[in-house]
Amino acid sequence: MSSPSNRNSRSVFPKGPSFTLEDFSSRDYIVKEFVEALSDSVTSNRRSTLGPASGNQAFDPKPLIRTFEHAQRRLGELSGDLEIKENELSAAVRRAEAQHFQNLNTLGKKLKQAIESFQQLDTSLHGSGLPGGELAGATGNMAVETGRRLEELDRQRRRALDAHFLLECWDGVSNRGEITLLENLRRAGSGEAKVRSAHIARQLLRISQRLDPNSWNEPNHRGNEPYKNGHPTSTGITLQGNNGFRWNTREIIEKFSETLEKDLLKQFDDFYRKANFEGMKDCATVLQDFNGGASVVALFVNQHQFFIDRSQLVTEEVGGDAESWERLADPDAELSGVEPSLQSLIDEVRVVVQEESAIIKRAFPNHEQVLGKFLQRVFQQSIQQRLEMVLEKAISVSSLAFLRSLQSSRSSISALVDDLKAHGLTEHPETISSQTSLILDQQLEDLFVPYFVGSSYIEREKRTLEELYTSLLFKFTTFHGRRKKTTTTFMASLSKSSSELLASAREAYIGRLESSEVSPTQKQVLIQIAGLKESNDLTRPNDIKFTEEDEQPSVSYAKRMLKWLAEAVGRGLELSMNNETPKDMFTLLNLLLSIMGEGYLEICLDAALEVAAAQESGKTEPDFAYLPGVRESISIATLMVMCVNTLLIPLAAGSVTTRREMEKKTNLATARIEEKINTIEQKVIDTALMWTNKILASQKKNDFRPKEGDSTAWLEKLQTPTCSTLCAFLARVHDTASKSLPASGTNLRQLLNEIALGVRALLLEHFKRFIVNGPGGLMVTKDMTQYANLLKAWDIDDHIRAPSGVLDVLLEVGSLFVIGPEALRERIRGPGSSASGRPRPSGRGPGGPGTEAGLGAQDVRVYVSRREDSNTAAMQQMLTGNVV
Repeated sequence: MSSPSNRNSRSVFPKGPSFTLEDFSSRDYIVKEFVEALSDSVTSNRRSTLGPASGNQAFDPKPLIRTFEHAQRRLGELSGDLEIKENELSAAVRRAEAQHFQNLNTLGKKLKQAIESFQQLDTSLHGSGLPGGELAGATGNMAVETGRRLEELDRQRRRALDAHFLLECWDGVSNRGEITLLENLRRAGSGEAKVRSAHIARQLLRISQRLDPNSWNEPNHRGNEPYKNGHPTSTGITLQGNNGFRWNTREIIEKFSETLEKDLLKQFDDFYRKANFEGMKDCATVLQDFNGGASVVALFVNQHQFFIDRSQLVTEEVGGDAESWERLADPDAELSGVEPSLQSLIDEVRVVVQEESAIIKRAFPNHEQVLGKFLQRVFQQSIQQRLEMVLEKAISVSSLAFLRSLQSSRSSISALVDDLKAHGLTEHPETISSQTSLILDQQLEDLFVPYFVGSSYIEREKRTLEELYTSLLFKFTTFHGRRKKTTTTFMASLSKSSSELLASAREAYIGRLESSEVSPTQKQVLIQIAGLKESNDLTRPNDIKFTEEDEQPSVSYAKRMLKWLAEAVGRGLELSMNNETPKDMFTLLNLLLSIMGEGYLEICLDAALEVAAAQESGKTEPDFAYLPGVRESISIATLMVMCVNTLLIPLAAGSVTTRREMEKKTNLATARIEEKINTIEQKVIDTALMWTNKILASQKKNDFRPKEGDSTAWLEKLQTPTCSTLCAFLARVHDTASKSLPASGTNLRQLLNEIALGVRALLLEHFKRFIVNGPGGLMVTKDMTQYANLLKAWDIDDHIRAPSGVLDVLLEVGSLFVIGPEALRERIRGPGSSASGRPRPSGRGPGGPGTEAGLGAQDVRVYVSRREDSNTAAMQQMLTGNVV
């Protein structure tokens, strides 16, 4: 082996690279760079050895080969070392796996044993029926019994400690007049200590009441000052027998209780001001356990800033300008909102209650009870006081203003209750509790109960509507009350009785307006509705100037009355707090039928009936100017019945008896009105036919028998003067009836039908009384044509005016006076019928011969016999019936 010096001196070529396993375990190891580093080191060494003068030499691979061979040998060595380490690690892993497997088996066995032990214990506790179950059950029962006894012993121990502490406190109170132990416990600071001190103080009071009755029998004791023979002394002792003394235990304990309560209340208030809700809850819990929590709840509610601020605003005047209150009293004005100060209060309550409910939940253990007290105070003090002030102001304006204010206030407060329920309050964001919901509903109901006692509300609604209706109809009733009436007929007597009833109602209305109960604003509104200029007109009805509109029925008036009624019904439904809706609807129905039905419609119809009856004398041409009033009455009656059937009666469905009574009363009123309308229309028919008969009676005998010298001038006339007069009259009747009676329905058509049939019958009888010559026959034909064309132009039934209808018999009669014998013979031979057409109901004007449109043979002979040439042989042969 050569020495190092020899090795260094003998080294011709550079040393090979040196590296270890750490070189290859580095993260920066890269194979390419490793190989390049080997090559570079050899190349640089060769260059330094040869020098720069060597020039271009041929490539010599030997250094590289030796370098790589050295590296290969070194890599082989490292690979061997690595394999040895790998084998060692693999052996260590196998040993660790074996140890791990052995540990798992051991732990599994232990777990199995633990499970089996647990199952055995569980089985023994539950008294399993396995072998040895009785012993296991006995063991389990013994364990349970042992636990129960331990708990009982622990309770007894606590009770003994409490009793010992209680006796020590009582000894200090009764013998030394001090309560130091309780004071120390109170000042401990913890909530549990304060709760315990409150419990002990309450127990000490009971002990004092039993063991020291003298302190409870003296009413004028003064604090903890001792008393002698039952009376306070200055020495501080109480003689008891001959050798004892005792302090006034009751006063000492009560003073401590007061101190404890005041301390807790002050602490609660301090916590409240600092928003320390946990501290507030501790104090509230102690006080609830001590005296039910009434004092802390009262403190929280009474000292709340909302009530302090609102108490200063109780005397504030009710807002709103005079114009707003006048609009509220005007029945035709739109409904206004809630009084501003009340609405402001409601909005503030909505915010305050929602905010305070969150504080109450965090600060009180019994938060629902506290919230209930808070809500009661809010509703019963703040809202109720303001509501009463608003309603007092409203009633001083008018009864309608009161009702409208009551409705708007109830609606706004009800919306407040709904909003609070939707919020949830202490249960927010969950739904509100049923207890709080009941409190809110009860408070809402209690606010308005005084205004719905018995029938007070519906009587106020009825009285208000009655005043408005009477004011609106004041001029109408005054005018018709001054009409001169006759009592010659039953209908006239009925009219007189209803007018007297109306007059008495008007007098009562005037008396009420003059009373002090009616406010100036309400009186002014009613006077405006009545169309009067000043209140003196009420007491001087003879000085009132009337117009045509005042004496005639008005649909616009009826619509206003029904609008007011609908508002009252809607208000009643919204404010209804009981099941009296059917009864209320019956009351409003009686009012409507009494004032609008009897006091308005029937008075109008009675007035029209009187005018129609006065024209039956036939002295002057009848004037049907009363018919427009009948048309208005029909429209009003239709509106009234429609309102009753769609509004009032359906709302009474809850009571079958009331509904039937309302239907019966409505039907009776409707039947009376319809009967009067039918009577008026019959009067129109009778009067028109009577005047028609009078016009026909003025027909001159020579109108259809002109002289030979006058034939040319006579034939140039289109009709006789009587025909012209009668056609003009019938045209006026038709125009008046068409304009005055409603086109819908059958009233107008039936009236025109009856008039047309009556005129036809009168004409057929009329032409049986005149002798007609040849030229006169032409005038008969012209007149009959005029009559037929006029009546056919009316809106009557088709079987009357259609071709071959009953009116065509007029044309046939006219032709009988102009055709020759042969044509007459053919007319008599042909199938015919009598002349008067359709059978006319009894009492509907004069009768006429026949029942069909065509003329019968006998009727033809009657008319032909009135011809001047009826004495000729040919005519006589035809008239005597010598025809086949």
